[in-house]
Amino acid sequence: MSVAQETILTVRDLRVSFRAYGGTVQAVRGINFDLRRGETMAIVGESGSGKSVTSKAIMGILPNNASVDAGSIMYDGIDLAHAPENV
Repeated sequence: MSVAQETILTVRDLRVSFRAYGGTVQAVRGINFDLRRGETMAIVGESGSGKSVTSKAIMGILPNNASVDAGSIMYDGIDLAHAPENV
């Protein structure tokens, strides 16, 4: 595989929910994508469709009442969805 084709980020079946007073709200339900070196990606959708939540999950900056319930966020061989905070 050439460097230009190298996958640098893989998101599989990502599911994120928020704890709320009335129960649990599913914000992201099973998103999948690959990002290859040199590519530019845009995540588009309606307001409330989970774009920002997906980005925050990848960056590890979800609010305290949110959790990654399932899936993986693979970067450089590390699953960021389940990595310790110091990674």
